[in-house]
Amino acid sequence: MNFQESLDYLYGLQVFGVKLGLQNMQALENRLAALRAQVPCVHIAGTNGKGSVSTFLAEILRHSGLRVGLYTSPHLHCFSERIRIDGVPLSHERIASLAEQVRRAAKDIPVTFFEATTAIAMMAFREDDVDIAVIETGLGGRLDATNIVRPMLCLVTPVSLDHREHLGDSLAAIAGEKAGIIKPGVPVVSGLQDAEAAAVLLDVAFKNRSTVQMAGRDYYRQGTHAALEVRGPDYVIDGLSCGLPGDHQLDNLAQAVAAAMQLREQGVPVTDEAIRLSGRTASWPGRLEWWRGARQILLDVAHNRAGISSLADYLRHEGLLKVRLVVGMSGERDPSEVLMPLAGIASQLHAVPVSQATSVATDRIVLWGLGQGITSLSHALASEGLAAARQDACRDEPVVVCGSLYLVAELRQHLMEQDCAAATRDAVLP
Repeated sequence: MNFQESLDYLYGLQVFGVKLGLQNMQALENRLAALRAQVPCVHIAGTNGKGSVSTFLAEILRHSGLRVGLYTSPHLHCFSERIRIDGVPLSHERIASLAEQVRRAAKDIPVTFFEATTAIAMMAFREDDVDIAVIETGLGGRLDATNIVRPMLCLVTPVSLDHREHLGDSLAAIAGEKAGIIKPGVPVVSGLQDAEAAAVLLDVAFKNRSTVQMAGRDYYRQGTHAALEVRGPDYVIDGLSCGLPGDHQLDNLAQAVAAAMQLREQGVPVTDEAIRLSGRTASWPGRLEWWRGARQILLDVAHNRAGISSLADYLRHEGLLKVRLVVGMSGERDPSEVLMPLAGIASQLHAVPVSQATSVATDRIVLWGLGQGITSLSHALASEGLAAARQDACRDEPVVVCGSLYLVAELRQHLMEQDCAAATRDAVLP
């Protein structure tokens, strides 16, 4: 297979949908030696912040001189973004080769897209002999395809209500699914948790005889993006800075630092200088990203109540109290539940479909907006909604794109193509 053929194969597996359970991965593991011979790894579950914490931690380990694998999902623009070694996405040729191995091994196993992708990532990390891998769950934890790993450390980022159709209707139920990655005797580092989620995580850890380092109880952060300090039971790391905007990213960086210190206790050669570098070099596009650095279009993949709350907090902190929203939502999310933190900030709302996923009807989003007294319009295409918002926006009213990672990916790609076309026109003008 070439790269395009491998993508056709992988995306063709989406016919099997979301299938929680480990049977397929265990069957693949029996047939693929590279899946059985795993590399040392850190396993990360949670609702929000998984990708950011994973990226920060991978940067700490990379700057410490280790060869580091990083597996995250979903991607923004190219499938290869999901699987990185030392910060570099896996080559198209390598993905095609590994996908062919998985296809042959899974000829009579109904593997899903995510299961096949997880197998490709883990095989790449083993074959490339990485020193350590940072592996993010896809959905949940207990029955997630990644949960065949045998980690040296488990991380749980903040748990909130999301994917309730798969994980349960209560915070406790969802926390129980996330806590399913905890293995007997394996240490746990937790981000900030609501009391209900914290109780579940601590109970699962206790039953597994796993120690827990919990944000706000065992480690703390203080300071600003320019001067951050993280304090733990027996360490103080100061002189940190964080290049990713939003106070929640300070929490994410603090959790990555606490994880790195736990790994150091297990003999991983993490350096203080590497920790200090990580916050400056980590990059995570589409997360509170001002397009091209100009404060006119803000792209944020926030898609649940907790993420939207962080977005609203950021806007208020920046003094942006009147914005034009471009919102598209996927899955079975309820606009009235998810979007409410933005009700007092939005001066106008443009509801758009999400082209790469099952969309929440734009009429439902418009209905929520009108109910909040927000001028709300529906558009047939995401690009049309963005264009309308940009045309109407005043100088001090930025356009904020949010509601779905797939929407941010689509409009970010659209903006890149517009910039490229404009640069081409400028180049040919006399």
